[in-house]
Amino acid sequence: MSDRNHHATDRTATSAGLTAHAGRPETSAAPEQTMQERAYQALRHALIVGQLAPGKGISLRAMAEVIGVGIMPVRAAIARLSAENALAVHDNRRVSIPEMTMERFDQLMQARLLLEPACAMRALNVIDEAGLARIRSHDDQMNSSYETGDAELYMAANYAFHFEIYRAGRSEVLTHLLESVWMQFGPFMRKVYGMVGTAHLSDKHEMAINAIARRDVTSLKVAIEADILDGMDLLGKSIFTQAAEPGSPSSRRRSRASSGRARLTATE
Repeated sequence: MSDRNHHATDRTATSAGLTAHAGRPETSAAPEQTMQERAYQALRHALIVGQLAPGKGISLRAMAEVIGVGIMPVRAAIARLSAENALAVHDNRRVSIPEMTMERFDQLMQARLLLEPACAMRALNVIDEAGLARIRSHDDQMNSSYETGDAELYMAANYAFHFEIYRAGRSEVLTHLLESVWMQFGPFMRKVYGMVGTAHLSDKHEMAINAIARRDVTSLKVAIEADILDGMDLLGKSIFTQAAEPGSPSSRRRSRASSGRARLTATE
């Protein structure tokens, strides 16, 4: 999704909360495992950049149509994503975004604070001028989203900015774990950005870019941590403040719950 310019032969479909650009199916049948991986990667990316939003039904048939695969590869992909806590499969086979609780939110945030500075610092000494130019380009796209209020562009460019840095260090294990964390955050990040707009977001990316250009590991660590904390502060306040508002569905459910924990469900 970070590449918003797609080949002319691509087709775009929108259905049941999923919008994706999928290439035309190949004339020769791909192996089943390849089709499963294609479905998995497409859904994984859609979660990371916020294309699948809480509160919308997720149709397997619509997903299969958009991605350009059969139902069975989509079922297999959903099973994998469910095991990674990115999707929830219910008894009636309905698929939804898992609920976000304060406890889960705190754990995901802690994971970001541990993994992202580590990935950035591992990448610092191998980011060349071409890599830095790509990082700047992603930041420019984000700046454009500030002017237009385009939350979708912001999500895509923000993801591209961060992982352009993290993947440069070839930390395959760490970046895979980190993408799983972003998968779980993505739908709720998109929901919040849709509510408050991109104008409310603080940008620490220029600080990170300058740190990379100077090869300043300490400043880079500080910039990444500050960027996470700013974004997660906005996200947490927006989600749980809304859930706590008197008369809201979440507030009524919470008042009946024994735990009393604020939560925002994917089916509201």
